[in-house]
Amino acid sequence: MLDPKLFSQINSGTPDHLSYVRIYTDSIGETHFEDLKIKLNEIEFAPPAPPIYTSNLQPTTKFGFLSVLPGWNSDWHPTPKRQYIIYLSGMIEAEVSDGEIRQFGPGSITLVDDTLGKGHKTRAIGNDKIVLY
Repeated sequence: MLDPKLFSQINSGTPDHLSYVRIYTDSIGETHFEDLKIKLNEIEFAPPAPPIYTSNLQPTTKFGFLSVLPGWNSDWHPTPKRQYIIYLSGMIEAEVSDGEIRQFGPGSITLVDDTLGKGHKTRAIGNDKIVLY
């Protein structure tokens, strides 16, 4: 199920952007959340189908799925590489080193960009298996 905020945003008139959260490291090694938007442009993607809204395409080298079971918990760690995560099922709670805690579930998008410094910690919340893309 889509995050209700994302679903209402997509279905409210012109879907000209998607929101996501970036986890990043500042110049002194502390990690933070940052709310960002991806611009979507209307294009003729597959005529005669109606136009769609798409972001600029980004290069990728690999992609995959990840799954963890309820109760999974990690201590502080930096991400092994810069990566987008799209939440398909279950709920994750993430904490950054400035003390802020946020929850992410189906429909959420994060850019995990804290490859240096203390990193973040995450844990599965609830009873559902976590599936990420």
